[in-house]
Amino acid sequence: MGNLSLRSPAVGTGLGEVDFDMHGLAGIRLIGASPVEAAAVRRQLGPLEGALDREPDIVIRFVDRLKTSSRVRFLGLHEAGFTDEKFLLLRSKHKSAAKVEFDFTEIGGQTRIVCERGLRAVPLLIPILNLTLLAKGVLPLHASAFVHEGTGVVATGWSKGGKTEALLAFTARGAEYVGDEWVYVSKDGLRVCGIPEPIRIWHWQLGQLPDYAALIGKREHARLRALELLLGRDDALRRAGGSRLAALLRRQLYVDVDPHRLFGSLGELTAPFDRLFLLVSHDASEVTVEPIDPLEVARRMVFSLQHERLDFMAYYLKSRFAFPDAVSSVVEGAEELQRKVLAQAFAGKPAYVVHHPYPFSLAALFKAMSRHC
Repeated sequence: MGNLSLRSPAVGTGLGEVDFDMHGLAGIRLIGASPVEAAAVRRQLGPLEGALDREPDIVIRFVDRLKTSSRVRFLGLHEAGFTDEKFLLLRSKHKSAAKVEFDFTEIGGQTRIVCERGLRAVPLLIPILNLTLLAKGVLPLHASAFVHEGTGVVATGWSKGGKTEALLAFTARGAEYVGDEWVYVSKDGLRVCGIPEPIRIWHWQLGQLPDYAALIGKREHARLRALELLLGRDDALRRAGGSRLAALLRRQLYVDVDPHRLFGSLGELTAPFDRLFLLVSHDASEVTVEPIDPLEVARRMVFSLQHERLDFMAYYLKSRFAFPDAVSSVVEGAEELQRKVLAQAFAGKPAYVVHHPYPFSLAALFKAMSRHC
């Protein structure tokens, strides 16, 4: 693959550099970023701007137009493409059109990304950041983290397993927010830190969290009420498509909320890693908590993390189709590296498995888990 076409921003445009320091673990630099582009990345990473005293791990350059020296051949339904020298991502958040260039083989060193302006988010930024940190021995973990009465808690599991519910159950009762969706465990396994991504709260959860429900905007409440009314009209739903339409509507019964709106000042977003919980839903009505070997949690989470990387891997395979010899040792060795880093991070941690129904009482979850904090 050829060199990336990193063009300088035009003189006099007022475009500049913006640095993000991910708790000292990784640095990201934006070049040629307008306030709009900087805000888009800030929504992905949180307000973690800070001057870097080292070379950035990821450099994102924004350009008016990303030029190509040859025709673009498409992969999939215009999701990606390639020229004689470059691989291109052509879809961004919510499948919106984009044009982004980067080289998978750079991951683990300094990854350079070039984006045309107008993106709502930089595609694959979080997976690239996660793999960059993994190559350094830091554990990116699909989990929530919080501090309850001085104890740092990490709640993890399969997607939709209950990690966000655990976070909300505890923060509603005074716990300090650290992170949700992705958190990062230091190389020595002693600390965990988060990035303040938007938190997805489902309608059934809001019904149990009146203080948080009061912070949701009127427009979002109106949207949820409209969806509820539609779901309540069973006859109309059956005539319009039956269970398929109902399932589609139920998948929209949520709001994405900036954690600042819920928790106010977020503090340093770091905590000691004192307790580990693995959350799993089951077909019984009670919430149970039992001790579990932390290395058993590590062995299971290898595959949860692989699952979270599936969308990223689809693009990596497209890239290998375009350039069969462009092998990323970090991407292809991620499973084995995750296995090693998970075991190191979890070894010796007091760990518990939580089984719960779904949906369930957040108060019951708090009562069962807090006994072990």
